[in-house]
Amino acid sequence: MKFARRMEKFESNELLALMQLAENPDVISFAGGFPAPEMFPLEEIKVVSQNILCEENRSALQYASTSGYKPLREKIAERMEKQKGRFVDAEQIMITSGSQQALDMSGMVFLDENDVVFCERPSYLGAINAFNSYYPQYVEIETDDQGMVIEDLLDNLQKYKDRLKMIYVIPDFQNPTSRCWSKERRVEFLEALKDYDVPIIEDGAYSEIRFEGEPEQSLFALDNQNKVIFLGSFSKIFCPGFRVAWIAASEELIGKYLALKPGVDLSSSSFSQRYIDQYLEIYDIDHHIKRTLESYKDKRDFVYDYMKREFPKEVTYNVPKGGLFFWLELPEDKSAKELLTLALKENVAFVPGCSFFPNKKMKNTIRMNFSNMSKERLEEGLKRLSKVLIIYLK
Repeated sequence: MKFARRMEKFESNELLALMQLAENPDVISFAGGFPAPEMFPLEEIKVVSQNILCEENRSALQYASTSGYKPLREKIAERMEKQKGRFVDAEQIMITSGSQQALDMSGMVFLDENDVVFCERPSYLGAINAFNSYYPQYVEIETDDQGMVIEDLLDNLQKYKDRLKMIYVIPDFQNPTSRCWSKERRVEFLEALKDYDVPIIEDGAYSEIRFEGEPEQSLFALDNQNKVIFLGSFSKIFCPGFRVAWIAASEELIGKYLALKPGVDLSSSSFSQRYIDQYLEIYDIDHHIKRTLESYKDKRDFVYDYMKREFPKEVTYNVPKGGLFFWLELPEDKSAKELLTLALKENVAFVPGCSFFPNKKMKNTIRMNFSNMSKERLEEGLKRLSKVLIIYLK
């Protein structure tokens, strides 16, 4: 059977086969990037569900408008001003079916074959897979603990200025590394791009998952040239099953996305949008987020303390101030895929970090999620992984 050429761009069968083994219920998996299910506000959701069905009846089950349910877009606009530091009108917001759809649509809007995309090194695997359908060339910009390295960005801007079509970044608690850009680096980044007419996709999925310190201004708020397109989501701060996210941008840019949306899915789920709108109307989502972050910080501290105590000293890792992941590095001559093969024999799994590098892979890196399990299960998984690491690194 003949498949589209784009299928060649997706992840190899080798890694997919390994990760399918991790779906075994006996496997303790650090692989997913899932929020903690025990934090989902079930009782409040039951109340909201009853309200929608009683008050709005069948209208909640009808198609939504292409741009999204207007009362929800108005609430998102208010929240954008409060949380991200920039006023936007509801007409500058379009609801999407999860932020993954927003990423895919960004590729549709901006990319032709062989166009250049700048991204962080490493970058989010889901974004790479979304953009792969459009056959871009990736240029990985070096990053440090402050964000993109400006010298490397400037060098590559000169090299690719005629082919650069889009820049994709995750400034807040990046997936996979959980790095957060400093304010100075954000300002320098935008200054470096002031003479380049190129869209900047700011993935803000983790921007409210902060355990320590004060929030940094978003690139969207700092941008005075309408280049930044902000992607927001309720998946990490509320419930991912609703698949409600949004794009915020200038009206001109939102118009481009709106032109494509009918051909993608006509509209995002009306019922899900009304669910979240009602929740925002009658409950305090900031209180819910605060409780969730307290739980995540407790788990982060637990995992960090265990790794510091029990993991081999050759394994290095960050201490995330937000987000959902630890980023680990093995000695340079070691392979995370080899380690995963051994780990699965002990019924424990993680994601090899090589998947997050579109070009030159770092085979000795690991992404490890800490949000999605109880501390008891975290401890057992860490115990198994520590055992495998000690054997592998002998």
